[in-house]
Amino acid sequence: MNPDFLYAFAGGLLIGAAVWILFAFSGKYAGISGILGQLLSPPIPLWAVLFAVGLPLGGLLYRLITGGAPDAVITTPLPLLVVAGLLVGAGTRIGNGCTSGHGICGLGRFSKRSLVATCTFMAMGMITVFLRGRWL
Repeated sequence: MNPDFLYAFAGGLLIGAAVWILFAFSGKYAGISGILGQLLSPPIPLWAVLFAVGLPLGGLLYRLITGGAPDAVITTPLPLLVVAGLLVGAGTRIGNGCTSGHGICGLGRFSKRSLVATCTFMAMGMITVFLRGRWL
């Protein structure tokens, strides 16, 4: 069996467990944009700080366990990445949540708004990949 599949499967289980644990013990949803937004406006909740600190620690743990980072090659020009990041940020504000908030938490609680948002994210991602493959 391909170990990449196992890493992705284990990562999905850990994400699902983290979302469930956060909600079960605090009643909070694990949408990254909402959590990071709470870090910008006092009073800053300790759980949000711990959650945000835990994200890069997960990558460090992966590196310690496997001995290295996954291979990643970024060929997209930096200005295009910056514009894309700004558009994602704007979409997050307009859509009242990010892909993690809608796709993981919202779908898990059967939110119609999250279903529409997630379908929109996926459709726009597919269109972007299609167009980028043709013109860039």
